[in-house]
Amino acid sequence: MSRIQARFDALKSAGRRALVPFITAGDPNPGLTVQLMHGLVEAGADIVELGVPFSDPIGDGPVIQLACERALKHGTSLGDVLAMVREFRQRNRDTPVVLMGYMNPIEVMGYRRFCEAAAEAGVDGVLTVDMPPEEMGELSECLADAGLDPIFLVAPTTTEQRMQVICDHARGFIYYVSLKGVTGSDTLDVAAVAERVGRLHRMTGLPVGVGFGISTADKAAQMSQAADAVVVGSALVRQIQDNVGDDAVIVENVTGLLASMRSAMDADAAATA
Repeated sequence: MSRIQARFDALKSAGRRALVPFITAGDPNPGLTVQLMHGLVEAGADIVELGVPFSDPIGDGPVIQLACERALKHGTSLGDVLAMVREFRQRNRDTPVVLMGYMNPIEVMGYRRFCEAAAEAGVDGVLTVDMPPEEMGELSECLADAGLDPIFLVAPTTTEQRMQVICDHARGFIYYVSLKGVTGSDTLDVAAVAERVGRLHRMTGLPVGVGFGISTADKAAQMSQAADAVVVGSALVRQIQDNVGDDAVIVENVTGLLASMRSAMDADAAATA
């Protein structure tokens, strides 16, 4: 059983929803990433989503685009990201880690080499925004051989036929994008999201996580009513952006915001139990 499946099974038994924070590796500097990862877990993260910096992050809004720029100014590479995960695993063997990024760095490293190195470092899942499941081919085989879960995005505009294709190829969980647009957008329709998540649940036994547009504790709690996991990215990265140069404040603000979301989600789950 993968770490991702084990974590979702444990949460389901406890009547809780997963909280999945996103940060970009190497932002604001490579030396802070592992500390932030541990801080996120202590604040209530169930899975850590770690962004691989890329020069053209087409699925991301300006906040995460700037995070990639800050990381790339330090020369943060895919190899560096894997080294960070390896360092994280020295103290934490249980929390699943998902890499989120784009195909170019993986293409450069090579599919087989990447998958073997990622598994050795302690990565559990891989989400490549610009790789559709129909074109996975060799990469899919390499991920399976390495025991890594391929995770895919489903958009509000995705047809039911394509949703089924995605569900058939995915492992770990499905990532449902809660709104049209890029990361950092800020308009949520919880009822509409719940309806789409329900459709996905009828197509797959995998958990469904929801991300994009979740910026406050209240929104996290609302979305946890509709999904198995709440994914939070831009709101956390914005705390980094606003405090570049003061690592202590970054850690305090990022973990503080995540802890408030964890508390709100748990309080909501207790109230509806």
